[in-house]
Amino acid sequence: MSTRTSKPTRFLTQPSKRLYDELHRGTDVWTFFNPSVFPEAVNLGQGFMNWRPPTFVLEQLQKEMVERTDVHHYSPARGRPRLLKAISDTFSQSFHKPDAVGEAKMKEGIVDLDAQGLPKQRPASDARLDPTSEIVVTAGANEAMYCATTAFLEEGDEVVIMEPVFDQYVCETTFNGGTPIYVPILPPQSGRHAHDTQEKPLAVSANEWTFDWVALEEKLASPKAKMLFLNTPHNPIGKVCTLEELQRLAQLCIKHDILVIADEVYDCLTYEGHKHIRIASISGMWERTITVGSAGKSFACTGWRVGWAVGPAHLMTPLLAAHVRLTFCVNSLASEGTAIALEGARTNGFFERQRQEYEARRQELINMLEDVGLPYTIPYGSYFVLVDATNIQIPDDFAMPEQVRAKPRDYQVCWFIGKVCDVVAIPATAFYSSDGSALGERFIRFAFCKDGQIREAAQPLQRLRSYM
Repeated sequence: MSTRTSKPTRFLTQPSKRLYDELHRGTDVWTFFNPSVFPEAVNLGQGFMNWRPPTFVLEQLQKEMVERTDVHHYSPARGRPRLLKAISDTFSQSFHKPDAVGEAKMKEGIVDLDAQGLPKQRPASDARLDPTSEIVVTAGANEAMYCATTAFLEEGDEVVIMEPVFDQYVCETTFNGGTPIYVPILPPQSGRHAHDTQEKPLAVSANEWTFDWVALEEKLASPKAKMLFLNTPHNPIGKVCTLEELQRLAQLCIKHDILVIADEVYDCLTYEGHKHIRIASISGMWERTITVGSAGKSFACTGWRVGWAVGPAHLMTPLLAAHVRLTFCVNSLASEGTAIALEGARTNGFFERQRQEYEARRQELINMLEDVGLPYTIPYGSYFVLVDATNIQIPDDFAMPEQVRAKPRDYQVCWFIGKVCDVVAIPATAFYSSDGSALGERFIRFAFCKDGQIREAAQPLQRLRSYM
């Protein structure tokens, strides 16, 4: 027997307002394009590797896992001392950290300018990142960015986000009371299509995608603007920001006193001589930049969820306070494994060897796209290639779920490729706001962090020729 003793619980219909947009966003891209939907397909969509971390890491970690007790218990909240030291040893030089003179200038708000009036990159310095105050180890790069927004955003603050964009930036902003303000990275004219002459190349350069400087100036000048997300090397474009681009961004951020969250998780994956430059290395930017890194992207251990944030103590102290209350500490075994990886990488040439291996995979994917005749953007960083899918014509009577038909065209193209070719790609509008999706719907994304799978996809993708 049951009886009604109270009204239904309010929690049936009242989650927090901060979750409204997320709960009403509709089916996410990873639900549409995953192995359960395309069980026989070659997955060139999601950006995770299909190989294990380096043997030199696994063998040493296994040994220490058995012999030591401390790696099975809590780590210090800031991070394990060995890992903090390894991060400092590996990355200090690339930050061009201010020396004593630079610190004095920073406190006075003095910025060194070049002949064009742009902030200079600071000279190389022997100053090291301080493991006790300038580094925080986090549960993946994502937690580092979430801690940064938790630490510095107030209700109504505006956060400038350049799209296409890693979608986590959006919720990291809105969950902490901020308002995302979108500025597009402008795509170049595409490469050759089927009706073009053969003289026109299929490829365009990732660095032909350009920042909209007028829009950036306008948005950063808002009195509510507080923060900017910067991603270089870029996912999904593959753009590696040049020194001049970083100087121009720095000039705007200094002028309007903007905090930069520099998502640099692909910092060790650049190609064709393109060098990753940290915006924190520009005069005036160390004091207003939180730089985020990732073990997962560097050592094929995305499931370890080890990342880090780097910056001056006045930024790291509030970030650490947020981290302590969000996760307290990071997995100890994974942290120790990351320390082993960084230590070994400095002595055995791992990063250079890995870069060469990725360049070979990148070339394999590019060759496949050339053979099919699909225009693409040549990436100079990360492990993704954007493909212009405008030329793929889907038959009017091709069956697909109504949920897919209701999405932008790039979702329909990816569904079509998944069903016709058994190859999974990701639609680019998943990286755009609703207002910006018109720019993105001509593109789809392929990942080349896959051993053997690009070769498997090559022949099936030839079926697209009949639809171009």
